[in-house]
Amino acid sequence: MKKSLLAIILAIFTVALAACGGAADEGAEGGSEGDTKTLKVGASPVPHVEILEEAKPLLEEKGIDLEIVEFTDYVLPNKTLAEEELDANYFQHEPYLNSQIADNGYKFVNAGGVHIEPIGVYSKRHKSLEDLPEGAKIIMSNSVADHGRMLSMLEEKGLITLKEGVEKTAATIEDIAENPKKLVFEADIEAPMLTKAYENDEADAVLINGNYALEADLNPSEDAIALESPENNPYVNLIVVREGDEDREEIKTLIEVLQSKEIQEFIKTNYKGSVISAAQGE
Repeated sequence: MKKSLLAIILAIFTVALAACGGAADEGAEGGSEGDTKTLKVGASPVPHVEILEEAKPLLEEKGIDLEIVEFTDYVLPNKTLAEEELDANYFQHEPYLNSQIADNGYKFVNAGGVHIEPIGVYSKRHKSLEDLPEGAKIIMSNSVADHGRMLSMLEEKGLITLKEGVEKTAATIEDIAENPKKLVFEADIEAPMLTKAYENDEADAVLINGNYALEADLNPSEDAIALESPENNPYVNLIVVREGDEDREEIKTLIEVLQSKEIQEFIKTNYKGSVISAAQGE
């Protein structure tokens, strides 16, 4: 009888141990799943979201679940990052970032550069910059942060000369010193509407940001009559994070993947010069 009682007690004890062991195993498996980190990144549709989608499986291999939030304007991505609803955003270059920090007091930093979208000059009326007549109307966006970039490109192409000593990235129309063709600048159109102005033939030439050109199915490397040079270009599109977050391992991994050979090759093959990897040659 005692032996039977002892056998029953041992059986109960064994079942209890097995149950505990099962819970421990389940906890270990749950812990493995818990090792996956989620990164929430806000981005413009083209090419930023497309590049992030390409990077997603590469990040998954490294234990990062990338959640992409799409924005179609230049204001909300920074506002949402400041409100800690994003881990990072990917849509802006450094001159724009600096202007946003100055205007809004954002505590943001550049975590790393990914690509350049060369700005282009588009025209329905002329096949080259040399064909622009005296008094030609040139449309630019109303984004003052882009004016220096656009004017610097026109200076590089020999159409205008900016005042000596002016900071190129901060130049405005008022900083034009020489304008041999007496070009007339119209700078009151929102950036997303530039492609419409071009399609409607509203000016002799329209300067269009690369991402908006791509969204409108334009191929900057083929359709533009002039394209911004990528050499020594300060307008690299960045991964931007809140101060201190640039040291997070997930952010470092994100930059590593976006600057990888795989993503460089995707950019080269998919955009054929309309988007240029900032990591090329590194």
